[in-house]
Amino acid sequence: MQFDSSQFIRDNMRVAPVPSVPEIRLYTATPASGLRRLAEKGGKQRPPYWAYQWAGGLALARYILDHPETVAGRRVLDLGAGSGLVGIAAAKAGASAIVAAESDRYAHAAIRLNASENGIAIDRAEGDVLAGPPPAVDLVLAGDVFYCKDVAARMLVFLDRCLAARIAVLVGDPGRPPLPRARLRAIADYMVTDVGDGGARTPAWVYVLEPPADRGDAPTV
Repeated sequence: MQFDSSQFIRDNMRVAPVPSVPEIRLYTATPASGLRRLAEKGGKQRPPYWAYQWAGGLALARYILDHPETVAGRRVLDLGAGSGLVGIAAAKAGASAIVAAESDRYAHAAIRLNASENGIAIDRAEGDVLAGPPPAVDLVLAGDVFYCKDVAARMLVFLDRCLAARIAVLVGDPGRPPLPRARLRAIADYMVTDVGDGGARTPAWVYVLEPPADRGDAPTV
């Protein structure tokens, strides 16, 4: 019988308000969720990053809900969407369309469930979005996409293609080492929790990604 990842999530994770963003409820892992069984069912998988809220995504979601004019009426790409938190925040703030880009197939099951739980719709970006031209959006929301050197390098190449296409980019991050700091302009900061910190609060920032100095003016955020 084919494994049903959506049913697994419904059966083993609990729906709860998101810390710092209580307007949104997500399926969230607990110690009893048994997420290791997902890897056993589906073969080798990366860690279930989508099952937890990361600091950059929390800060970005909070900023969007506090500043709905940032996304209102705009088509938005939630890059490295994870649980769908940032995209859900954008939809609640009035974005006209949300596309979630996420490489983990279990994350897409979680995004569908979380979107439904919050009464909104999110479309799925097909294939490896980083390998091609930017989708037809007005704004990219990139929460916690600079978490390791190799991934950060690919993300920045893609985000530069977005800027060249006049697509604005907002980044949420707690200051991890691969962050391209010289290209970022901070516009907000929040105290939030982060994955693996046991509930401790840590600062995280929302940034505008600026184009390289030789590329001209930045698109409007």
